[in-house]
Amino acid sequence: MGRRAALGLASRFSLFKRTGIILQHLQASRYTEAAGDVLLEKRGCAGVITLNRPKLLNTLTLQMVRQIYPQLKKWEQDPETYLIIIKGAGEKAFCAGGDVIAISEAAKAKQELIRVFFREEYTLNNAIASCQKPYVALIDGITMGGGVGVSVHGQFRVATEKSLFAMPETRIGLFPDVGGGYFLPRLQGRLGYFLGLTGFRLKGRDVHRAGIATHFVDSGKLPMLEEDLLALKSPSKENIAEVLGTYHAESKIDQDKPFILEEHMDKINRCFSANTVEEIIENLQQDGSPFALEQLQVINKMSPTSLKITLRQLTEGASKSLQEVFTMEYRLSQMCVGHHDFHEGVRAVLIDKDQSPRWKPANLKEMTDEALDNYFKPLGSSDLIL
Repeated sequence: MGRRAALGLASRFSLFKRTGIILQHLQASRYTEAAGDVLLEKRGCAGVITLNRPKLLNTLTLQMVRQIYPQLKKWEQDPETYLIIIKGAGEKAFCAGGDVIAISEAAKAKQELIRVFFREEYTLNNAIASCQKPYVALIDGITMGGGVGVSVHGQFRVATEKSLFAMPETRIGLFPDVGGGYFLPRLQGRLGYFLGLTGFRLKGRDVHRAGIATHFVDSGKLPMLEEDLLALKSPSKENIAEVLGTYHAESKIDQDKPFILEEHMDKINRCFSANTVEEIIENLQQDGSPFALEQLQVINKMSPTSLKITLRQLTEGASKSLQEVFTMEYRLSQMCVGHHDFHEGVRAVLIDKDQSPRWKPANLKEMTDEALDNYFKPLGSSDLIL
C-alpha cells in the first residue's frame, strides 16, 4: 500500500474513531440531559440514585423529589433489587439542602410550590425511613437540610473525612425540618437541641461520633466500597452491614481524635436542658466559659421566631413517631414560608449575602406563646397525614 493510501486510511480511521467518541458523548449527554438533575440506574444488585447538580451542591428540587420517589417505590417492590444506594455527583457535596431560594420566590408569588414541595419532600423522607430494602447513603461532602432528609432516615449512612453535617435553618427563619424533630432529640444528651438551635457544623468522623452516620470510610475508598456492594449476590441486610463494617474498621483517618464536642458535652447537656430559649440563654451567660459565650453569640444572630419554634419542635418531637413529626413539621413549614423571617433570612444569607437579617419580631420577648401556638395549629384538610 502506498504511503498516501496508508495516510488516507489512517486519517479515515481516526475520523471514524473520533465520530464514534462524539456519538458516545452525545448518547451519554442525551441520557444525562433526559435524567437531568438526578440519575437513576439499576447496577448489579442495587438501585443507584445520583443527585446530579454538582455546581449547585446537589441541592434538591421538587422535580428531583418527583423522580426519586416513584423509582424508590419500584425498587422496593422489585425482587431483583436488594439494596438502594444514594450519592452526590462532584467533589464538594452529597446534598447541601433544598432549593430555598426557589421556595422563597414561589411563596412571595403565592405559588403552589410551597405547599407541594414540603409535602412531597417529607413523603419521600418517610418512604426512605420505611423502605423495606437496605438503603445506603454515601454522605461524602456537604450534607445539610434536605440532604439530611434523604440520608439520615435510611438504614446505613456512610460519612467520610469530607463530610460536613449541619442543620442551619434558624439562620434563615426556618427550623430543622425533614424529620429533624424526630432524629435530633434522639441523639446523645442534649446534643440534638444544641445542633438544631445553633446550626453547629460537624465534620468528618464527628458525623459518625455524633450518631448521624452509622459508618465512617475514607473518601478515596468509596468507589471500591460501591463496587463491592454492587457485586454482592442476593445480599441480606447482614451481608451489606458486613461489607460496610469491614471498610469502617480499615479506616484510620482521625481515628484517635476525640469527638470535637466531647469536652463540652456536660455544658451542652446542662445549658440546653432548659424549657425555654430565654433560659438556655441565661444558662449560657451564667456558665461564662469561652465555649458558652461563643454559642451565645451564635444564638443571638438567629431568628427569634425560629429559635422558639425549633425548641418546641424538638421537645414535642422527642415523644412523637416519625410520621407525627412530619405532620407537625408540615404545619410549621406552611406557617414559616408565609412569614417575614424566612424571606429575610434567605435574602441576608443566600441572595445579598450581607449576613445582616432584620428579624421581625426582633427579640424573643416579642415572640409570645400565643404567636408560637399559631405555628403548631392543625391545617384541617390540608394537613400532611402519612
